[in-house]
Order: sequence, then structure tokens, then C-alpha cells
Amino acid sequence: MQTKPFRIGTRGSPLALAQTHETRDRLAAAHGLPPEMFEVVVLSTKGDRITDRPLSEIGGKGLFTEELEQQLLSGELDFAVHSSKDMPTKLPDGLFLSAFLPREDIRDAFIGRTAAKLVDLPQGAIVGSSSLRRQALIRRLRPDINVITYRGQVETRLRKLAEGQVDGTLLAFAGLRRLGMTDVPTELLDPEEFPPAPAQGAICIESRIGDQRVNALLAAIDDQRTHEAVSCERGFLATLDGSCRTPIAGYARSDGTHIRFSGMILTPDGTTCHRIAIEGKAADATVLGRKAGEEIRAKAGPGFFSSWI
Repeated sequence: MQTKPFRIGTRGSPLALAQTHETRDRLAAAHGLPPEMFEVVVLSTKGDRITDRPLSEIGGKGLFTEELEQQLLSGELDFAVHSSKDMPTKLPDGLFLSAFLPREDIRDAFIGRTAAKLVDLPQGAIVGSSSLRRQALIRRLRPDINVITYRGQVETRLRKLAEGQVDGTLLAFAGLRRLGMTDVPTELLDPEEFPPAPAQGAICIESRIGDQRVNALLAAIDDQRTHEAVSCERGFLATLDGSCRTPIAGYARSDGTHIRFSGMILTPDGTTCHRIAIEGKAADATVLGRKAGEEIRAKAGPGFFSSWI
């Protein structure tokens, strides 16, 4: 019987802590354990400390996970809680994504200061975003808009917006919902026109391969449909690139038996894009995602990807 608390690793942002507390509460309820049996361990990551440069310049998605993964591998942590879209497609040897919580809303939220809708912004307006996908989609919809790199925690980005540094910004609606900030968006973007990042809205848990005690604990809160959908999306990412250096969008929906996936790749300037749709058995989620990646790569042709280098 477990006598000492399970150690849960997390970043220290309000959103990361909200996601970790949700995970802890679900585990406590599933196993009839008191919350004190789960110790939240906050670590600062390189991605949190360096906020003045685009992620693509300083190493990509692994910047938000490296410190947590080091302590997972050393045994100092039992598992770590992440935003799934922050996870590299290749994990360190010995670690895997063992569980996913039920997915939140996948949509992007626009928060406008000078107009409520993205398409209604004045000519030459400034929009801040750290995501190459969002930057490319904004340019695709409104080539006249000046898109600038804009990093920081949710609260920091909203403060910069209120100060007038930009006319608008975009955030994942899932994160705003988890922070109790559903009144903040001025527009929720249609995922058909403005598709989300792969794995957006899903909380994942990373643990050690072969740690039967911990993985049995986590299995009780693993949401099958979310697990299948995100596995498909990560398969798509892995085939194409999956770093923060490329504009890639995509989302899957699983009913537990069947899965449907829709994906998009864009040039960074938003002028050219390619779409793919695929469906099949939910049990083949990762394979389907990889197949979608291969098909869209063939459709785009080698010249398309030169703009990603």
C-alpha cells in the first residue's frame, strides 16, 4: 500500500497548476484517496524563463518539458502533467504519455481590443501571437494585419493587450475555461476556418514505461476517446515535423470505435495551404495520423516545405 504521497510534476503558471489540480482531484476521486496523497512539485522550465524570443529560435516544444522529464527519469517525480500540445512528438527513452483527461473545447479564442471579431479589425491592425500556426492563419484571413511575436502566460498577454500593445491576440479557449475566464474572448473561431493545433485542449500525463504501480493508478482516469484523438493528431505531427517551427493544424474526433481526422499545413505567410481528411478505426489512430501526414506531404510536393526551413 502506498504510504507516501505521489509526486506530480508541473510548471508553475496558473494554467499549469489548474490542470495539475484537476488531475489530482480526478485521481483522488477515482481511487478514494485524500488529496494529501498527491504532492504537487512545481518546476521552472526554460520555456517559462525565456519569454523574449520565439520558441522556434530557442529550441521548440521541449523547452516546456525538459526539466520535468529529467526528474521523471531520475525517479524524483512519479508523473508529470502537461498541455498535450506542448509535447514533442519524440519523448525521451523510458517515458510515454500514459493518460489523457477528457478533452476541453478545441477552439481558438480571439480577444479583440479595437474590434470584437478578427475579420473586423482595422486595416493594418497589430495582432500578437507566439504560434506560427495562428500567425499563418491570421495572414491567410487578413494579409494586411501586422502579426507580431507575443509570448508569456495568459495573464501577461491579456495585460499587454489592455495596455494597448496590440489590437488583439488569440488564446486556446480550453485554457481560458480552465482558468474560469470564459468572459474574456470576444470571438470563438470556427475550427473549420481556423483549425486548432494538434492536441489542443487536452491534458496529458507523462510517466515511466514499466512503472506498473503508477501506470495502474493513472489508467483509472485515462479518457479513451481523447487518447485516440490525440494519438492520431500526434501521428500527423510526427510525420510532418511536430516542432514549433512549422504551421500545422489538425484535429480528430473519436467515438470509441471510429475516428475522423482533418489536417492542414500552411506556408508561414499563409498564402498557400493544403488540407487532408481521413477516417478509419479508432484502434488505428496513430497509423491513420501518420498516413494523413504522408498523404498531405505528397499532395504539397517538396517545394512547399522549403519555406519551413
